[in-house]
Amino acid sequence: MNFDELRISKQLVNALEDIDIVEPTPIQEKCFPRIAAGADVIGVAQTGTGKTFAYLLPILNSLEFSSQKNPRVLVLVPTRELAVQVRDEAEKLAKYKSFRIKCVYGGANINTQKDNLYSEGCDVLIGTPGRIYDIAVTGVLRFASVKRLVIDEVDEMLSLGFRPQLEQIFEMLPQKRQSMMFSSTLTDEVNAFIHKHFRSPETIEVTRRCTPIEKIEQRVYMLPNFNTKVNFLTTVLADADEFPKVLVFAENKKHADLLFDKLSLAFPERVGVTHSNKSQNYRFNAVKRFEDGVFNILIATDVVARGIDFSDISHVINMSPPENPIDYIHRIGRTGRADKDGVSLLFVAPYEEDRYAEVRKIAGDNVSELDVPEGVAVSNLLLEEEKPVATHKIYLKAPSLKNSGGAFHERSAKRQKTNSGGLKDKAKRKRKK
Repeated sequence: MNFDELRISKQLVNALEDIDIVEPTPIQEKCFPRIAAGADVIGVAQTGTGKTFAYLLPILNSLEFSSQKNPRVLVLVPTRELAVQVRDEAEKLAKYKSFRIKCVYGGANINTQKDNLYSEGCDVLIGTPGRIYDIAVTGVLRFASVKRLVIDEVDEMLSLGFRPQLEQIFEMLPQKRQSMMFSSTLTDEVNAFIHKHFRSPETIEVTRRCTPIEKIEQRVYMLPNFNTKVNFLTTVLADADEFPKVLVFAENKKHADLLFDKLSLAFPERVGVTHSNKSQNYRFNAVKRFEDGVFNILIATDVVARGIDFSDISHVINMSPPENPIDYIHRIGRTGRADKDGVSLLFVAPYEEDRYAEVRKIAGDNVSELDVPEGVAVSNLLLEEEKPVATHKIYLKAPSLKNSGGAFHERSAKRQKTNSGGLKDKAKRKRKK
């Protein structure tokens, strides 16, 4: 099937041709007619299957020019990076249409964003729930004209703690609207959210055969600790021709910074890092320089595991198995996109074997457990959390309080004086005299 068969406007077809997209992906093909018909839709597909265009195409295809200031389409996303990416994709599609597409997110000046929305207005508003709610309560942003609502990566949004803001935004929205939600997984929390806020939605799910995981070669290495993992990673990344564009996922922000410090010494001007403790400009610049080829190694936490569309990732490296096994699928989904084969590496320490066992259940059949090459230095330096916790057995028996008699102290001579009777007794003695 091609886009002409979906009855997409000529302007959108021309915009798609400009970015070399000639046919829809399975999720786009299935979602387009139902969204165009006005149905509430739940789209379920793994990362890298084209979910963003699955809702943007039918929405922009039916959206008409308007001069009103308040948005008619509201798109909620979990992260700043994804908000910017969705805006950029929407602007590409709307190249030959006259739509005002705005993006708001935390970490930027809220007053500038408010002025931009108030002075120019918008047709499509994309943003993170917290910032959209903060602007809405000031009265600058009103939702009375919203006809279509999209919640992208809702499972990640709920896991990041955005439920209160989502609930508050839902209370402001008009009851008569079309609602769409896209997610990589349908957890119990997501299902409960759907049951509360959606009315008889249609679930459109792309089957496993359409997902990219089977195209990814997954290599697993058993390593004793974090610093040995770093030593092995340094050895691996030394061959820039074999590893031209690498995305490295760290366990947490502390590990990401430690890894950045060590790899920057080995590969100056080749390594970037991004996580939620970095400033907004720093994060955007790191991602941009990685995408532009200035960096060929980007260290990240799961803040960029969802939605961000990097092109031509040769390898994804997991420094450890994630706590949530499904995050492993989202991580390695950065490679093996657009019908290209990808490679992922996973490093597992002995204390992470339980997590690895859970990952192994959903990783598919294309997994190889390989031996670490000779010559990799095994480090005895442990991180604080890797050190064994010392336990000391208490041999002394605790004293019994059963017949202790309590704490008793003899009064001092000063405090043994009896009460003289106070002022009333003194007055009586004076009268007797």
